[in-house]
Amino acid sequence: MARAATLSRTIEAITGHTTGSRRWHGPLSFTAGPRLSTPGEVNHETVTPRAPLHRFTVPLSATRRGARLARLPAAEQLDAWGLPLDPARLIVAELATNAVVHGRVPGRGFRFGLTVTAPATLRVEVTDPRGDQLPAQARASAGAGPPESGYGLLLVEELADRWGVRTGPVPCKSVWAELDLGR
Repeated sequence: MARAATLSRTIEAITGHTTGSRRWHGPLSFTAGPRLSTPGEVNHETVTPRAPLHRFTVPLSATRRGARLARLPAAEQLDAWGLPLDPARLIVAELATNAVVHGRVPGRGFRFGLTVTAPATLRVEVTDPRGDQLPAQARASAGAGPPESGYGLLLVEELADRWGVRTGPVPCKSVWAELDLGR
């Protein structure tokens, strides 16, 4: 319990938001952006959301420190729910890093969440203020050398059972990945 209290104080110090209820209530502070078109490269959620059994969200600063910090509350919450840490912790790390590197808007943060729904599905979701920059699936280039970056979503694709992107509310986007826990 002391570890959770220390983590809560650390999150409050970095984000300025209280996490005493283990859930942040309030809108993210994003500015308006352009309307988006739907790319064909990624999966889009078309199913009706299921009622969550457990839900946890926390806002973080869009800095490298914020991306690293995302793993800590994820691990604490997964442990509290009695769920395995990996591969969810790796997915949180990759999606949080992408939010900082590709979804950063100066002065704006990102939010990550964990949701457990029936039948035994863990959803990791990271929301950032750059809805105009959607992730694309990696494409193999014939004859081209390996890229310097871009392996994060390949890792997410390998680890997760499903992943995709959801746009909105404008100007935001949410990149999500789901793990079936019943395997």
